[in-house]
Parts: sequence; structure tokens; C-alpha cells
Amino acid sequence: MRITRFIDEHSVTQLGIDHSNGTAELLEGSIYDKPRPTGKIARIVTRLAPVQPANIFCIGLNYKEHARETGAALPTQPVIFMKPTSALNHPEAPIRIPACCKNGPEVDFECELAVIIGKRARNVSVERALDYVLGYTCANDVSARKWQKNGGGGQWIRGKGFDTFCPLGPVLVTAGTGDDEISDPQNLRISTKVNNVVMQDLSTSDMIFTVAQVIAFLSMDTTLEPGTVILTGTPQGVGFARTPPVFLQPGDDVVVEIERIGQLKNPVTADV
Repeated sequence: MRITRFIDEHSVTQLGIDHSNGTAELLEGSIYDKPRPTGKIARIVTRLAPVQPANIFCIGLNYKEHARETGAALPTQPVIFMKPTSALNHPEAPIRIPACCKNGPEVDFECELAVIIGKRARNVSVERALDYVLGYTCANDVSARKWQKNGGGGQWIRGKGFDTFCPLGPVLVTAGTGDDEISDPQNLRISTKVNNVVMQDLSTSDMIFTVAQVIAFLSMDTTLEPGTVILTGTPQGVGFARTPPVFLQPGDDVVVEIERIGQLKNPVTADV
């Protein structure tokens, strides 16, 4: 099922099955409790992130090729950081370059597969981990590199957590074996384009730690509530690792695309 959260023509926030033509069949009930189709069709005026996150966990350095391009050793366990939920951003909404990024360009792009937890998970095994997944969506782990490196006392959250730095969307594709579902999160093409130029392009099969391993690791003695969003790392091609570096500027357009999910598009503007 391809689930979209959106604002309709009556300015009401709705949940629906996306029809890929600007309309959706409305769903009733909670997204976490098998929402039911109503047969009613509504026009999508504004797309929203598919969920309002309970928490946003992120995995750093989780693609082999990305580790190689940065010269980093492969980690022996997942590298964990978090984004505040206030960083949430929506499809087509602008990524804002923070006014505090005053010392030259530094805002970077990172395409990522986002996992949405559908039921409470704690101390789950790798073998059962995917049973707790509601679905998947596209994410952009927007990063202010100088703040990430120097502005957080060694922690990444400062450079990763500015407003608008976590776009999600355009839809949530449910986990499962149906034609419009995702059964294997380790076999998806993932890419980023900036101004229609391909910057990142790889497969999720290059992950160091699989989605199931990440969920099992995060859930050790830690409750993952429904609505927990997990960003699973980015492939090679990020801006800071290029020669010369490529950073986002006002006027740019960024597109994250993941096979079977779609395109997450965001313009870039200056903060005001």
C-alpha cells in the first residue's frame, strides 16, 4: 500500500492511498492499526511527511562505498545519532540554509532509506526485526558540515538538527509481499540529484548493517515506539567528499529517489 498524508481542498489533514494522479482514496483509522479504505476520493493539495515522528534515529557511515570515499574504517557496530523531531520537513517544502551558517557554504545532501516502526519494539531479534516495520519512505539527512564537525562538542546533532533538515516522503510504502509493498529493504536503488545532476546512485545492498540489524541494535533495552523513524545511512557521492566540494545553495533543487517509493523533491532557500 502506498500511503500519503496530505492536506485536502478543505484544508483538512487526511490519510489516503496514493493514486499517483494528484488524488487519494481516504483511509480511516490509525496508520498504525490497519487503516481501512473508505472509497472516498480527495484531491491532494499539499503533501506532508507520511508520519509525524515519535523519534528520529539516524545511522552514520552505513554504506561501504561512503566509508571508502571518506577514508573511514568500517564501523564494528552501528554509529547512532538523532535528529530532533522539529527538523521534520515535507515534500516540496524548502530546505532552509540556516542564517548561522555564516562561514561559507556547508549544507550537504544525503539520500537515505527511512524505516517507520509500526508497533512497539524492544529487545527484538534480527530474525524478527522486520516484523515491526510499518513501511519505508525517502529521507534526506541534510547536514551542515562545519556545525557537525565543530559546533557540537563532538556530537553530530547540532549540524544535523536545524529546522527543515529532515525531509521525508513522498509516500510511505508498506512492508509486505504485495505488488505495492516492499519485502526486501536491502535491494532498492537509491539516488540524489541536485539541479538534475546525479550526485549519489547506489543500492541499499551496500549497507554495512542491514535494516534488520539496525532495528535489533536500537531496540536493545530501548523501546522503539510506533512512529519511530530510522534513517539508515547514505551512499557515496555526498557533497563534502567531492573535489571540489559541492554544497547546497539557495535556488537549488534536490531530488532523493528510491526504487518502489518515488521521488522526494525539495527546493533550497535562505532562512529569513
